[in-house]
Amino acid sequence: MSVQNRRKYDSDFKRNAVLLSEEPGRTVSEVAENLGVNRELIYRWRRQMRERGELAFPGNGKIALTQDQKRIRELEKKLKDTEMERDILKKAMAIFSSAPK
Repeated sequence: MSVQNRRKYDSDFKRNAVLLSEEPGRTVSEVAENLGVNRELIYRWRRQMRERGELAFPGNGKIALTQDQKRIRELEKKLKDTEMERDILKKAMAIFSSAPK
């Protein structure tokens, strides 16, 4: 059984490949052959650029977030931390209020 290593392409390479494939007079097959990639990859990258625009190709399997999405995640984390602190304080109050005097 042979294990194939997947080639990784950085976001600049992908963006440039898409731009080249969209130039007048060039075909996706021609660009793919010149770059040494499968033409289906270029079609996929074109679709991702069309759907996500500047947020396409964030890298390492992470989804690129808009500023609003980042802010929402940050606020959700702060809310979770605050709720945890509140719960700890509630438990401490229960312990100290029931302690013998």
